[in-house]
Amino acid sequence: METKVVWNGKMKFTGNTPSNFSIVMDASLDHGGEDQGPRPMELVLVALGGCTGMDVISILQKMKEKVENFEIKISAERAEEHPKVYKKVHLEYIFKGENLKEENIKKAIELSQTKYCSVSAILKGTAEVTYSWKIL
Repeated sequence: METKVVWNGKMKFTGNTPSNFSIVMDASLDHGGEDQGPRPMELVLVALGGCTGMDVISILQKMKEKVENFEIKISAERAEEHPKVYKKVHLEYIFKGENLKEENIKKAIELSQTKYCSVSAILKGTAEVTYSWKIL
């Protein structure tokens, strides 16, 4: 896999993904940017949510669960010293659906977190990754 990131001046960069999408990243005004895109470390958390979310939905669909709404709230703490990696990350999985079985929800999340989600596996190298869930 290959990708390319191009500098657009000041602190703005455009990442071009192997699947042919572009993502603009920028720094805040107080860090020399123009605040025209997310910060790279924000995208790490978004990638985590997308990775585990796709796993969980795929597993629950195979279990014939009828999920109507699903979101993941992610909170994180970063180290004070450079490189300021994530030290703690918590995911709260929130489900709404018809007769969702808690044991299937638990199993889908655990499979994602222990076997399938590569972003989570990477983050576990520096961070304590925890999770919880609720069914509305």
